[in-house]
Amino acid sequence: MTGARGHRRPGVVATAVLCAVAAAGLHGCSGSGPSEPAPTPTPAPVTPPPATPPPVTTLPGAGVSPLTGLPARSAPVLAVKIDNVPPARPHTGLADADLVYVEQVESGQTRLMAVYSSHLPARVGPVRSARESDLALLRQFGRPVLAYSGAQTALTPLLRAAPLHLASEGSAPGAFVRDPGRAAPHNLYLKPVRALATAPGATHAKDIGFRFGPAPGDGTPVNSRTVRFPAARYTFTWVPAEHAWRVAMDGRPDGPLKPATVVVQHVSVRPSRFHDFLGAVSPYTVTTGSGRAEVMRDGRVHEARWNRPDADSGTTFTTPAGAPLSFAPGKVWVLLTGTG
Repeated sequence: MTGARGHRRPGVVATAVLCAVAAAGLHGCSGSGPSEPAPTPTPAPVTPPPATPPPVTTLPGAGVSPLTGLPARSAPVLAVKIDNVPPARPHTGLADADLVYVEQVESGQTRLMAVYSSHLPARVGPVRSARESDLALLRQFGRPVLAYSGAQTALTPLLRAAPLHLASEGSAPGAFVRDPGRAAPHNLYLKPVRALATAPGATHAKDIGFRFGPAPGDGTPVNSRTVRFPAARYTFTWVPAEHAWRVAMDGRPDGPLKPATVVVQHVSVRPSRFHDFLGAVSPYTVTTGSGRAEVMRDGRVHEARWNRPDADSGTTFTTPAGAPLSFAPGKVWVLLTGTG
């Protein structure tokens, strides 16, 4: 009997081995002896959650930008004069501006004043020269940085006397670069971070009169609106899916430019005492005082009034009845036009 049990034991062991192999292959197994349970898989190690959630990192000075109504940290203001004749397009870094002003210059053309604070692109341009109108327009920002390519000789003393941190190719050469693929004078570009580094005391973005919030209950639906200057035109087309206006300049769309609010501010544009090297008189855009405007937001245009008592004050926009007129949170374009 003992010998008989001795002959059976190897068979039982073999059966058990086969059973384990089969179990590893996820197959059932049976034999003459009792079935062996499949081995229990070892669970993967689980990292226990931390006892307390990690702290939330808050940016210094986090709040709401007074220029866009969107969350942003407090940061200095950089204004850049940007060329806008056809050879200067497409622009670089313009879509990152919190606020863009459109100004009339010689021969009915326009230049852009792009204002940055919330976001700084790696490069902006092409950069062009300053005008007398810029002095009053920029006073509402305190003492911002103005990046420009130069100015008429007679205007330079006024720029130096203005409450501005000036950044030009001559005063801050490390902040500018020339693009060899473009012809002068449309080939000068700014590195914003380097420009701001030259002016650690530049004023941070502050209230310039804009208010952001729900749209007024009235307004006229509009799908597209063209604003004309003597030798330039801008078309804004409402895109509901993007909740923004797409911008086209002189009939050519510029896809990245998508302001949430477009302001057509009717102002006085008169000759100044300055002129360009060809003898063309530089126009002066008056941005103080009051007048009418149209505020376009959410696919509607709202009649408005603008008021700016003096150059140190911001510009407020109200309904014709005098109630504050809120902008849509997001980027803002203001077209300073004297063409009615």
